[in-house]
Amino acid sequence: MNISVVIPNFNGEELIKKNLPKVVKAVEGYKVGAVEIIVVDDGSTDGSINALNNLIKGQLSSFKDKIKILKQEKNLGFSSTVNNGVKKATGEVVILLNSDVVPESNFLEPLLSHFKDLQLFAVGCMDKSIEDGKITLRGRGIGKWRRGFLVHARGEIDKTNTLWVSGGSSALRKSIWEKLGGLNELYNPFYWEDIDISYRALKSGYKLLFEPKSIVVHEHEKGAIKNKYSKDTVTEIVYRNQFIFVWENATDYSLQFTHFVFLSYHFVKALLRGDWAFFSGFFKALVLLPKILKSSFTYQRSFIKNDSEVTREF
Repeated sequence: MNISVVIPNFNGEELIKKNLPKVVKAVEGYKVGAVEIIVVDDGSTDGSINALNNLIKGQLSSFKDKIKILKQEKNLGFSSTVNNGVKKATGEVVILLNSDVVPESNFLEPLLSHFKDLQLFAVGCMDKSIEDGKITLRGRGIGKWRRGFLVHARGEIDKTNTLWVSGGSSALRKSIWEKLGGLNELYNPFYWEDIDISYRALKSGYKLLFEPKSIVVHEHEKGAIKNKYSKDTVTEIVYRNQFIFVWENATDYSLQFTHFVFLSYHFVKALLRGDWAFFSGFFKALVLLPKILKSSFTYQRSFIKNDSEVTREF
């Protein structure tokens, strides 16, 4: 089985210099098939490209033929960057790693072992997430529909079922990715895109798994989002993408009815707490409604499960 590692990067010069050699070390011993690493630079304005070239010429020269650099002239956002990387991937299985993620040395074998099941779309890693100086174990997601929105949360790591896999630490089957249409680029610049494709995969009858033996370390606070965007902007984008997710994916009539009935409730609550980002996110999603509906009609052609069937076990 050939594998491709896709790493999106935006202004992550220091992360690339520190973490890319560790990624190479974690995959260079793979002998069951070919391996390649594709770094997709999302219009960085720092020294990321120079850092990559220096690594390839120097420290990683023995692996240089297996490292590809794809440079985007403009900053497009996470979905577009990952999609472009996966398009260039030659492996049957693609491993997605953010630039602030470091896999442990033995992460690969348990991750790939599940792909004998041809209905399996993706497997999520155990994410040792460093938050405020503490480690939180993440990687398994749960969720339920509540008051017209999908409310998602961290799931306990003693089970292997998951509602989604992270776009920053997971492995996926490229052929199914292509059938699903990849990440929806309406979610650019970030957030909800990995939950979206995972949810669509489940509604289309494919499987997701969480693999606790495949461990990565994730330094969230060093990623590009916290360094580029204000807290208010991030909140607005999250709200906008929540609306996109519902309007695109909720196909149960009862769920659609609940969503619109509870909109007034959510508006009043946001008004009382002075949450202007909620209103801004709503109107920015509303502007995209024609594109959202177009995506929804396209995706629904492959759905064989309804929303209640997908979320019931969580």
